[in-house]
Amino acid sequence: MRFASLQHRVRREAEPESEPAPGPPPPSHHSHNFIDMKNKFFNELGHLPMPMWAVGAIVVVVLALVACFTFCLYKKCLGGKKKAKKVRERKGEEVKQEEEKEQEFFGKLEYTLDYNFTENQLIVGVLQAQDLPAMDIGGTSDPYVKVYMLPDKKKKFETKVQRKNLCPVFNETFIFKTPFNDLAGQTLVLQVFDFDRFGKHDVIGEIKIPMNSVDLGQPIHEWKDLVGGEKEEQEKLGDICISLRYVPTSGKLTVCVMEAKNLKKMDVGGLSDPFVKVVLQHNGKRLKKKKTTVKQNTLNPYFNESFSFEIPFAQIQKVQVLITVYDYDKLGSNDAIGKCWIGYGASGVGLRQWSDMLANPRRPIAQWHTLLPEEEVDAALKAPIR
Repeated sequence: MRFASLQHRVRREAEPESEPAPGPPPPSHHSHNFIDMKNKFFNELGHLPMPMWAVGAIVVVVLALVACFTFCLYKKCLGGKKKAKKVRERKGEEVKQEEEKEQEFFGKLEYTLDYNFTENQLIVGVLQAQDLPAMDIGGTSDPYVKVYMLPDKKKKFETKVQRKNLCPVFNETFIFKTPFNDLAGQTLVLQVFDFDRFGKHDVIGEIKIPMNSVDLGQPIHEWKDLVGGEKEEQEKLGDICISLRYVPTSGKLTVCVMEAKNLKKMDVGGLSDPFVKVVLQHNGKRLKKKKTTVKQNTLNPYFNESFSFEIPFAQIQKVQVLITVYDYDKLGSNDAIGKCWIGYGASGVGLRQWSDMLANPRRPIAQWHTLLPEEEVDAALKAPIR
């Protein structure tokens, strides 16, 4: 009995143990972590003390900030390169313009300088110009030269206008009465203009000669290249009202100097002592002249003074009336404030008033005129009538 049970135990131990059936594979470690994180996030989200729409708004703001940061970074990197390229292009254009300006040629001028120590006179000769640029549509210019001293500009001279000439010959001499010791602080200016009867005169070029840089112990004769010059701003000299009346049957021309306004200040006290000179010319030849009384210490004088001239109807077409306003000076010469002219060869209001007077005989025609520098009007009078 004991032997049988022992035998049965040995047989059971000798039999191989049966293997258990395979179960399902264990879950992946990564998927298990993702699921845990998602569940944890939504659990935490559910316990937050703010509604879902607020959380969504925060997410949108964060995304917007990220987008702005990315855009700014892009503009800084690429936009800076474009800007640097534009700056280089702009600098290149400026350099090109400066080079073109330096290469531009305005012609040249021949002049002479001499000083008379006995008479204290600086003698300036304007001889000729060459290779002036064409300023008019027809490919020519009408040049003349203005001569004056800086800084005072008290005395200005002008040559005659040379019509349609790019190599004009002037051969004119001008004298400045200035003590030799006063010349050191002055500059002589030779300015070449293109004359225009119906508009402003254009600057062709200029030469500036500091008097302390030249030796006046002996005469100077030389050519110099003109450089580009800015036209000096037109100084306001004032306005004057003139009335004209012509009676053809009697050949009587009446010129009435009515009033002036906004005259240039000529005296130290900021006022002037103006009077008016009326000159009658026919074909450039002076016939008669008249003067008004002097009005003391005023820039807006009222004259209302009339002057009569006998002009036959056959000659009235080519008559010129020159109006010059002066500042009276008891001790020295009277200085011209400004000038205008009416009649033959005039332009603008000067021509219009003359035409209205001839078209309306026996009727007074009044007109305001702007005063111009005396030398500018004189240059226009010297020029041939087109």
